[in-house]
Amino acid sequence: MALCRFFIVCLIHVCLLVGLCSGEDPSVFYDFVVSYVTASPLGVPQQVIAINGKFPGPTINATTNNYVVVNVHNKLDENVLIHWSGVQQRRSSWQDGVLGTNCPIPPKWNWTYQFQVKDQIGSFFYFPSLHMQRASGGFGGFIINNRPIIPIPFDTPDADIMILIGDWYTRNHTALSRALDAGKDLGMPDGVLINGKGPYQYNTTLVPDGIDYETINVHPGRTYRLRVHNVGVSTSFNFRIQNHYLILAESEGSYTVQQNYTNLDIHVGQSYSFLVTMDQNASSDYYIVASPRFVNESQWKRVTGVAILHYTNSKGKATGPLPDPPNDEFDKTYSMNQARSIRWNVSASGARPNPQGSFRYGSINVTDVYVLKNKPPTMINGKRRTTLSGISFVNPSTPIRLADQFKLKGIYKLDFPNKPLTSPPRMETSIINGTYRGFMEVILQNNNTKMQSYHMSGYAFFVVGMDYGEWTENSRGTYNKWDGIARSTIQVYPGAWTAILISLDNVGVWNIRTENLDTWYLGQETYVRVVNPEVNNKTEFPIPDNALFCGALSRLQKPEDISLAASKTVGRSKLFFMVLMIICAVISLFH
Repeated sequence: MALCRFFIVCLIHVCLLVGLCSGEDPSVFYDFVVSYVTASPLGVPQQVIAINGKFPGPTINATTNNYVVVNVHNKLDENVLIHWSGVQQRRSSWQDGVLGTNCPIPPKWNWTYQFQVKDQIGSFFYFPSLHMQRASGGFGGFIINNRPIIPIPFDTPDADIMILIGDWYTRNHTALSRALDAGKDLGMPDGVLINGKGPYQYNTTLVPDGIDYETINVHPGRTYRLRVHNVGVSTSFNFRIQNHYLILAESEGSYTVQQNYTNLDIHVGQSYSFLVTMDQNASSDYYIVASPRFVNESQWKRVTGVAILHYTNSKGKATGPLPDPPNDEFDKTYSMNQARSIRWNVSASGARPNPQGSFRYGSINVTDVYVLKNKPPTMINGKRRTTLSGISFVNPSTPIRLADQFKLKGIYKLDFPNKPLTSPPRMETSIINGTYRGFMEVILQNNNTKMQSYHMSGYAFFVVGMDYGEWTENSRGTYNKWDGIARSTIQVYPGAWTAILISLDNVGVWNIRTENLDTWYLGQETYVRVVNPEVNNKTEFPIPDNALFCGALSRLQKPEDISLAASKTVGRSKLFFMVLMIICAVISLFH
């Protein structure tokens, strides 16, 4: 026994030396092998991007304050970056995975993302952010659970169900990119996928034989949390489940006031959590539907996504017509009113013990105002481009944050206009100069004829207003200054505006963009640069040991640097567990 106690004392010392018993938040580790595979989601063999051989990729499952470590092996024949949509890399835009901030991971290389999901909960997703790669796959869900000591504002569901919906082309992302480069529109998608699978054959005319469809198995009487994400290219969807109510509970990290919906519009890049109780009889299965919105729906019927909700005691297949979509062809306000009805649950706890609604955003003075207006594509220097406020963004060869770190000049301009340009549109690397700890008001004005979604990395912003027409100073009188939802992706209706408020407390260089892949690819984005004048590691983590270098800094890149940070993080963990196993094995010999 004395020897046993000796080994236990040694174990304690090892823990202290390795640093894993010091009260640090735990880590979750993932290996992502990004590669091409052949799949036939719409019955036609095509090349898709898979993660670990799976399409869609595996779900990342973490808990508030966890450190997330994802080692990405790039087996593609092109560069790749992985973006964590809606997950806020607090103090570390080095890990954001977008081209204006990070150098891409070259083919046959691996690189490790490391970030903390600090004070966050909710439903998110990841995807490859370069060019049009998301149109070929590479996406998956990302769940951040509450810590056990923080209650959720509803009874614990019986299970989580991940649902990824999106429009889909049988042409791969490189073919779609070539079409856009040639000045063409992408045209109507070839179908809609639900969890990487095509539609159930609810109609033999519209859906051919032999298509694999998604089946979600449930038990009668149980309540499930459905985490639904629109990971598609550019189409908004109306999501509904035949004969079932959707209780909206959370959106992109914020608990919502719980309301019953029979259907809800989900726009590109958006994520929602619904509580669904399986309270119907089991005479048959039920349809799960994602149908296109804000298009000529009579022509788009063939691209409706249909999956099956299957009760374990179901007595037959789903039959009959699909549940009806909203009948609002001549009522443009239906969807907008539905969006306005989504409110923040200010009485619920978030990731911390204090109520998430304690942040009284409506009483904070605004320090900066930006009106970001988009228009239909236009010709600039002989190229068909999209713009924000008259500027079509050009990604620099040296990422912005890296240029700042090494004090490089001429990489970008800190002159993005507060108001749309009156001069001819131009192509530039022009970004917004954000004020650290400032409070920014951004008006997203959509003067295009198509629905647009906008996303900002590194932040959740407050959605305070939306309406049709041109935004004016008087529009502020309609703002919701109390319980507007906090989220990271918001829709802007054609011929309408949406106003958001952003508390600029996260130091770094953060992307603000349309989530519609075609308009994003053609230049509808910029960055917000947030700098703390007092440089310290408390407001921004230092450049990581495994930082990639490109552009003007390519000379600094060494092949052996690629796995440096990964080896440090993973190596420390492996060392601890190896020592622990050896000590436990020795102890067991003396019992």
